[in-house]
Amino acid sequence: MKLEEVVVDASGAVAGRLASKIAKMLLEGKKVYVVNIEKAVVTGRRKKVIEDFKRRLEVRSNVNPRRHGPFWPRSPEGIFRRMVRGMLPRRKPKGKEAYRRLRVYRGVPPELRNRELVKFEEVLYRENPYGYVTIEEIAREVGWIPIEERLRGV
Repeated sequence: MKLEEVVVDASGAVAGRLASKIAKMLLEGKKVYVVNIEKAVVTGRRKKVIEDFKRRLEVRSNVNPRRHGPFWPRSPEGIFRRMVRGMLPRRKPKGKEAYRRLRVYRGVPPELRNRELVKFEEVLYRENPYGYVTIEEIAREVGWIPIEERLRGV
């Protein structure tokens, strides 16, 4: 049985809306590739959104802060995967299987360049009086440095 594969373009999409759409597709048994995730947006006031993400990182375990969680992703791919994971029943077999079918990329990898990209109209960002922040900006604010920049700095 061949899985139906869908390549989704995340540029300009509201991350939460896109994550719920993708979670539903994963539960239906599709394999989903998400590209250009760094261009997805989180709506709200920039300062408030970034404060919320930073506050999550401050929660520590009293036992041993380095070994016991909670651990939060800092890369754009990780942030979005975590959003989708929160919308799946990840402790049940069907949720685990669905989560394994998700692939998230910054940019468009070479193996997906010639594939048709799907864009959902209902998840695209529309005007909001409070504005938005891209996932890449959030990731940089919480301490993520792209591998390209790290290698250049060495």
